[in-house]
Amino acid sequence: MKSVALVTGGSRGIGFGIARLLAENGYDVAINGVRGEEQVQDTLEKLREAGSDSIYCQGDIGSSEDRQAVVEKLKAYYGRFNILVNNAGVAPRVRQDPLKATEESYDRVMGINLKGPYFLTQSIARWMVEQKEADDSYSGTIVTVGSISATVVSPKRGEYCISKAGLAMHNKIWAARLAEYDITVYEVRPGVIKTDMTSAVEEKYNKLIAEGLTVQQRWGYPEDVGKAVLSLVDGDFPYSTGEVIMIDGGLTMPRL
Repeated sequence: MKSVALVTGGSRGIGFGIARLLAENGYDVAINGVRGEEQVQDTLEKLREAGSDSIYCQGDIGSSEDRQAVVEKLKAYYGRFNILVNNAGVAPRVRQDPLKATEESYDRVMGINLKGPYFLTQSIARWMVEQKEADDSYSGTIVTVGSISATVVSPKRGEYCISKAGLAMHNKIWAARLAEYDITVYEVRPGVIKTDMTSAVEEKYNKLIAEGLTVQQRWGYPEDVGKAVLSLVDGDFPYSTGEVIMIDGGLTMPRL
């Protein structure tokens, strides 16, 4: 049987780039998002055309009830599970000086970007452990999509940066906890990726990239992230659990 993957936020942007690569390379891929299922039919069809038995698990990862519903749907439909890709995330609706930032914005961003992945991973990890204990040949992997904002400061997106810094520790905690079950855990950390989320600042980053912001003078694309995730879940780095893979074109590489 094919391995089963869930990509949260998988209907667009980086998430779809990951889901598409997995579907094209032999995985059955479920995607999650908050839009209605009728709005993602084209996306599902593309995954199915690639040979994937794909379903849509609607829900807000920041909601306990929605997370539970996602896991229950996976269990009911597939009855097995191998790959979790924590990709869903949001930016603040309004960029604010940290002296003026609101608790409402902080709670929203942290709930979706950090609390949601942590407790979704908890639910999925329990299921993975059950499968491993039932069958020693079972293979499971968890990949979290972080951001260079874990270490690169954007003062007007303070809550976003804090959430991504938290995901860096989330990755290490689960890597350490699940190692005894040979369940590997990784973080991929994208830089400037061309998606609908960055479309509003395209002109700004076109200029910065041309001026040398990145060593590789181009935007990153969702498929760049997808290729890294595919390599990790395929088992190409079996002795590297807990590690971070940078997908930033050299943006964060120290230079003189």
